[in-house]
Amino acid sequence: MCGGGCCRRQRGPDGAPGGRRRGCCGAFLAVLALAVSAGVAFLEGTAGGVSYAGDGWLHECAKWDAEGGRFLASTIFGASVAEVRGGEAEERVVLADPDAAGRVSLGLAVDAPRRRLLLVYADRLPRLGYAALGAYELGSWRRLFLTRLDVPGESTWPDDVAADEDGNAYVTDAWGSKIWKVSPDGALLGVIRNATFKQRPGALNNFPGLNGIVYHPNGYLLVVHTSGGDLFKVDPKTETVRVVKVQGSLKRGDGMELRSRRRGWWSPACRAGWWRAPMTGRPRSSRGSTSGQSTASGRRRR
Repeated sequence: MCGGGCCRRQRGPDGAPGGRRRGCCGAFLAVLALAVSAGVAFLEGTAGGVSYAGDGWLHECAKWDAEGGRFLASTIFGASVAEVRGGEAEERVVLADPDAAGRVSLGLAVDAPRRRLLLVYADRLPRLGYAALGAYELGSWRRLFLTRLDVPGESTWPDDVAADEDGNAYVTDAWGSKIWKVSPDGALLGVIRNATFKQRPGALNNFPGLNGIVYHPNGYLLVVHTSGGDLFKVDPKTETVRVVKVQGSLKRGDGMELRSRRRGWWSPACRAGWWRAPMTGRPRSSRGSTSGQSTASGRRRR
């Protein structure tokens, strides 16, 4: 469940939402509809979006590939990635890993310095067993690695991913509220677990749990908890977790994107240590409904 990109849900030739639908679980769709706003994400600094036609009617995550001049979007049920270029009316599937067939593709991240795409795979709900991270060369789409993250007998549902300046990847688990750390060459380095991630008891308050994640240039991770509306600052080296005091609600917070060191979409960025962060705006779509993005700026800790 991820944002940070571009895409307005596509419509079929007759104007109806969708196009061809794929088989899915109704309960899953109900949960997803409540938890995410992946159907609509807006370009920074614009009032509109990019409309396009594509296969299926529910996409998950969208990211901008600056060098490629395109948006890349995970297709969920297609377990694939599609590209959307400006001025084009249709998406084009560019990546479909046969070893991920039957899974769902969720969060993705463009690792620009290494010209690769990181993509999270999970089981189709209600199954909670499979979790993997794939890495692919941008352009050739050659697979660099496909790393399994799950442990036999443990329920899990991986969600979003971010990369640090060294190429390490961090994947959130929306079911278990933990973070996997994967090396640049695909080795599973460890798992960040902390009781702080669960601020409230009960399943309804913890699924979806950890969701959108970004790496801040100052060396820490920012992670949003969808059901609880909490924002966490995580030190990936010490695994220390602190709650950022947000003045405003991040309930149902999804994907995150840093606009700068001080500002971000959905989750507020802070110029110093990310101790407090008041929400500064909640843009609205042209139809008057909340667009699913919130902006905020932060203050230094006093």
